[in-house]
Amino acid sequence: MIFLEKLLTGTARVMWGWCIIINNIDLPKIKQKLIFMQGNLDKLKKLQNISKDIFIEDFRNVDSAKYLLQVTIEAMLDISNHIIARNRWGKPETNKESFEILASKNIIEEKYVNTYFAMAKFRNRIVHMYFNVNDEMIYEINQNNLGDFEAFIKTISMNL
Repeated sequence: MIFLEKLLTGTARVMWGWCIIINNIDLPKIKQKLIFMQGNLDKLKKLQNISKDIFIEDFRNVDSAKYLLQVTIEAMLDISNHIIARNRWGKPETNKESFEILASKNIIEEKYVNTYFAMAKFRNRIVHMYFNVNDEMIYEINQNNLGDFEAFIKTISMNL
C-alpha cells in the first residue's frame, strides 16, 4: 500500500524507463479505483493466513474472497475501459481486446494479456454462475494469484 500511496501522491521515484504517461483520463476516478483494488488485496491477504480446511469450512471466508475477487476484477476492467474510451483507442468487443489494446499502447505488458483475460472470465463465472466455482478454486486463487492484481496496480500507477 505504501508504494501505491507514494505513486499516487507523486512522491515515488520510478526507475523503469518504459513508463508511458496516460493522458485524457479522470485521474481522481482512476486513483479511487486503484486504492479500492489495493484495499481489497489487503483484505484478501488476510484471508491467506487461514488454513485451507478452515477457509473452506466457513462460508464467510469463501464468500468474502469470492466477492473481493469479483469486485477487484471489475475495477480492473473499469480502469482499462476508461483509459481506452477517454483516449479513443477503439471500442473493444471483448475483455481480452481491452487488455490487448492496453498492451499495444504499452500501458500493460503483453505477457499479462492472457492472465488478465482469464481473470475477467473467472469474474464472469462468479457473476453469471456459468458453472459453480468450487471453494477450493477460490482458496487456490487467493493463495497463488494476487500478484497479478499487484502487477496491474503497479503498472497503471506508474503510468499516471
